[in-house]
Amino acid sequence: MRVVLAEDLTLLRDGLMRILHAYECEVLDAVSDGPSLLRALTTHRPDVAIVDVRLPPTFTDEGLRAATEARERIPGLPILVLSQYVEPLYAAELLSDGAGAVGYLLKDRVMDVDRFIGAVRQVADGGTVMDPEVVAALLGRRSTDPPLQALTQREREVLALMSEGRTNAAIAARMFITEKSVSKHSNSIFLKLGLERSEEDNRRVLAVLAYLQA
Repeated sequence: MRVVLAEDLTLLRDGLMRILHAYECEVLDAVSDGPSLLRALTTHRPDVAIVDVRLPPTFTDEGLRAATEARERIPGLPILVLSQYVEPLYAAELLSDGAGAVGYLLKDRVMDVDRFIGAVRQVADGGTVMDPEVVAALLGRRSTDPPLQALTQREREVLALMSEGRTNAAIAARMFITEKSVSKHSNSIFLKLGLERSEEDNRRVLAVLAYLQA
């Protein structure tokens, strides 16, 4: 897997590179600022980009801006964003084109190496990965909206796990229920939220998250 990495903290950048190399990922370029990231992405067209949201020169959302601009030039370019904090608006912007192959994780998740590498691979394969804390923040922000009020507690649990990019089988295992039950809850969620059903799991996640962030 070919990777472009953007992180301004030298120790973290070097640590991420070591992890990626250990899992047989080829780091094509490791940069520390927004302009360099944009050049690296458009030049190398990697299988996935791992991007810190806040990069020089502004230390605001420079990394995200460079990544989204590169994605406009290279539609579908897989982007996994790392952030120090839960920032739902950044997650919303990342998901805005509806094309999938995106992820948003808190930097603390890197400590769980297997989980981090799993997220990298999932995004590279066209999937969607959302940090559970980001999902919780999104659900909390919209919890007083009438459509969400209509969901049962069980449906909210399914929605939260669904929004993390989990399959029906994974949700069933996590909740100790059958896949048939998960499918029933999912159909009810879509009906209550007024969202079209889709056989494609990634599109389903994007649709739900798009609604939550509207």
